[in-house]
Order: sequence, then structure tokens, then C-alpha cells
Amino acid sequence: MSASIDIDVALGERRYPIRIGAGLLDDGAWRATLRGRHALVVTDDRVAPLYLARVRDALGTLAHDAVVLPAGESAKTLDNAARVLDALARLGASRDAAVVALGGGVVGDLAGFAAATWMRGIDFVQLPTTLLAMVDSSVGGKTGVNLAAGKNLVGAFHQPRAVFIDTATLATLPQREYAAGLAEVVKYGAIGDAAFFAWLEANADALNARDEDALAEAIAFSCRCKAGVVARDEREEGERALLNFGHTFGHALEAEQGYGALLHGEAVAIGMVLAASLSSRLGRAPAEDTERLLHLLSRFGLPVEPPRAEPDALLARMRLDKKNVSGRLRLILWRGIGNAEIVPDVDDAAVRGVLAAP
Repeated sequence: MSASIDIDVALGERRYPIRIGAGLLDDGAWRATLRGRHALVVTDDRVAPLYLARVRDALGTLAHDAVVLPAGESAKTLDNAARVLDALARLGASRDAAVVALGGGVVGDLAGFAAATWMRGIDFVQLPTTLLAMVDSSVGGKTGVNLAAGKNLVGAFHQPRAVFIDTATLATLPQREYAAGLAEVVKYGAIGDAAFFAWLEANADALNARDEDALAEAIAFSCRCKAGVVARDEREEGERALLNFGHTFGHALEAEQGYGALLHGEAVAIGMVLAASLSSRLGRAPAEDTERLLHLLSRFGLPVEPPRAEPDALLARMRLDKKNVSGRLRLILWRGIGNAEIVPDVDDAAVRGVLAAP
């Protein structure tokens, strides 16, 4: 990719840029978005040895420090959020300070949550280093941490000041995590764009090979899609819930298996297949579309069958999902590829049947 791609996220009078390109960690543009005298970099122990020094160099003489968290979903806790808040206190961070999230979705969610709560909200900048964070969690302002009872049950809407996506960092991303990010890319075609889904089918080999041009197109399309949805429904009061296709099932699997056993993208891949299968069982969608989804996810090396788990235990976790109303399941299902919908009052027995299917 020879030139960067710029996308604008507009939220009424508020807006922020997404920039996509190779080498952006060393670009002064992200540093120029910081407004105050203090910055705290939050990263994890896998990303820090690769990129933290470069980010700190870019910060130059600005007063700053860094918090290095353990890698993985199990680190997304209130205790680790408190570590970030304590570091802001030690830094003497005032209301014009910024938190810089350097890493994947766990780092971005936790760092954003800390930024949302320090002095009732300070700036944060997203520097995502995983494909999943680039195409999903770094955009849109959802921040939070997990509890033992479920994923992302504690959080806040807090939009970043800017998102800078350095595609060169994908060269160091382990294959399993890269594939997990492709699950979220597939989601954008599954929920609202059949033509993009077909493009993914046609370009699966190029994406598996991490072809620069194919990746740039997939990342940019995903970010534009999410930016548009967020602009229309920032706080998930309607359309934005469609972005959770597969997530209610996936979050329940993640929590039930123990955070870290399944990567988030892997759980979403399984969850999308379960949501599509349930749609077919309910007569809402053609079974052949479920097969196309399953086949594409499999081509990307993603799991498509749930690990062994007690259906009633998964159902109990699904009832804690934030989209539910008055304890009734409210799921994102579809009419077929490119046509997701919000379905209230889904029958427990139908969900249990999908969860129990061999």
C-alpha cells in the first residue's frame, strides 16, 4: 500500500480520523493529536518488545509513562483497569492528558475504559496492532472490562480522539490471531453487504497470504462500514446492534470456556454459524447461506463448531447479554447473506436446540 487511506468518523459536531497505512507508528501525525502535557501508553507483554520503544520515541519530550499488561483476554479486568488509573495518578495526568492504546482489542477496550473514567473522561488514541482491533474494536468507542459472569459487562461509550492503523504491524501477528481478525471482516459482509461477502470468497487466498492490497481493501471497507453505523447509532439503540452478529453466542462461549481458551474472533466465527443455523431452523433464512458462511470461515482457518458445553449454562450466560430486554433473548439473526436483523423474544427452546445440535 503506497499511500495512506483516511476515513472520517462523524458523530454530530464531533469527529475523529481513522488513518490506514504502513509505517504509521513512526509518523508524527498520531503524536500531533495529543493536546496536553501527559500521555500514558497502555500495551501488553507481547506487543511491548516489538513496538513500545518506537511509540515512546515518537512521544519525545512529552511527559509520559507506560503500563505493560499481561497479554490475552484474561487480563481485561477491573484490577488491571485500576493499574492504569493508578499510573495516571502517578503521572499527574490532568484533564488534557491522553491514554495511548498500543495493541489488540483487549488493550484498546481496557485503556479506553480507563480513559473514560479518569477525571470523568480524557482523550485516548488507538494504535491497533491486531487485525481484529483494526477492523472492529478500535473504532466506535465501546470500552470495557470483563467480569467472571460475562464479557464487557462493565464499560462506557468513549470515542477515541484518533485511530492510526499501521498495517506493517500485521507482519508480526501470529497466524491464529490473524485468522481471528478475519472473522470480524467476514461479519461486515454477512450483516449488510452481499457483494463484499462475495469479494471475500473471491479473495480468500490473497487474504490468507496477507496480500498488502487485499488487506488494505478489507480493512478500509470494514472501517467505513463500522464508522457509518456508529455515526447513525453511537450508543447501540438500534442499527449498531447488528454489528453483534454472532457475538451473543460467542461471548457466552468465551466466558463458559474460560477467557483465553477461545480467541474473540474464533468465538465470533462459531457464534455467526450458530446464529445463521438458528435463522435457518426458524425459517428466516436459506440453509445454503449458512453453508457459504461456514465454508468461508473454514477457508480462513477458523473454528465453526462450538466446543462441548452445557446448553443451559450457555443460555444462562446469553441472558446476561446487554441487548436483551426484560430477561428475554434479543438476538441478531439474518435473512441470509447481507441481511441481518434484530429479533426480539427469541424462544429459548429454539436456541437450546441449536446449542445441543451435534
